[in-house]
Amino acid sequence: MNTRNALITGGARGIGAACAKALAQDGYRVFINYVNSAQVADDLANEIKAEGGQAVAVQADVRDDEQLQGMFAMISEQYGGVDVLVSNANMSFTPKPFLQQSWDEFSQKLNDEMHAAYQSAQLAANAMKEKQFGRLVFISSTLSESPAPNFIAHGAAKGALDSFNKYLAQELGPFGITANIVAPGLVETDATKDAPQEFKEFIRTSTPTQKIATPSDVANTVRYLASEHSGHITGTYNPVCGGAYMS
Repeated sequence: MNTRNALITGGARGIGAACAKALAQDGYRVFINYVNSAQVADDLANEIKAEGGQAVAVQADVRDDEQLQGMFAMISEQYGGVDVLVSNANMSFTPKPFLQQSWDEFSQKLNDEMHAAYQSAQLAANAMKEKQFGRLVFISSTLSESPAPNFIAHGAAKGALDSFNKYLAQELGPFGITANIVAPGLVETDATKDAPQEFKEFIRTSTPTQKIATPSDVANTVRYLASEHSGHITGTYNPVCGGAYMS
């Protein structure tokens, strides 16, 4: 069987990098998408290749349709198209309470989040439909279901992503394409390293497993949903938070 291709948007650091390593270990050719972190992405690709895996670093801003289309065209023309999409690119937002936040601040996050996910999923699904196989995995957040102060823009955008995922699962299932949400709680990454230690300790002690997630914890869930073995699992919401959030 030909090597399957996995594209990880925002793949150079944190959760994305852990997903790239995990999928490469599982035999996928991984495409590490980045915007600005060229050296970090190249280093990761070289690390994967040094361990016997296949990896390609590819620059594109997933909010830019032209760049996004160019990336998918390259993967299609040179490697046979995307089989697995891990939609992980981080979209910045303005952390503010609702009563202090403007619509422009709120809608910027909502639009960036959904635009990137929508366009990348559509490009991926068109390639997957031809093969009658595909895995769409969207990185959401437990904040979509469990609100926290100042995260209204982030949580609402991820909530829209969660709903979008269900529609894709329903529409694309007949073509052998699954769509699932992976929703991390607090994860130890560069993005959270400056969070107050008291806050991290509060999260840890109120989590049943008594630990804060690592990027590998999230990647291990992603690698299962990307695998051949998960073909009858679609439309799901999978919190990776040690039981800190339970539906």
